[in-house]
Amino acid sequence: MFPISAALLDAMVLSLVAREETYGYRITQDMQTAAKVSESTLYPVLRRLQKTGALETFDRAYMGRNRRYYRITALGEAMLTQYRIDWKEHKTQVDSILIKEDEQ
Repeated sequence: MFPISAALLDAMVLSLVAREETYGYRITQDMQTAAKVSESTLYPVLRRLQKTGALETFDRAYMGRNRRYYRITALGEAMLTQYRIDWKEHKTQVDSILIKEDEQ
């Protein structure tokens, strides 16, 4: 397993929230399809992205109680676009070393 940097976590969270407005536990579950990420790791990422203005929160009633949801902002969309550009470049560079030519 490869470690995940803070920037990659940010990019992955922004990508998930860009797909749909969602809540923290659901984000954790979706993230676990690609990486081992606990709620204790994820919530500081969500708070950081909210503090920088990339995400905003709102409450929605769910089974008689409020659940905090996250939505991506215009700033978050711009950040995600740049993360995707950077990821493609990084992936290409790593693949050029890690993957044999006949596997590409």
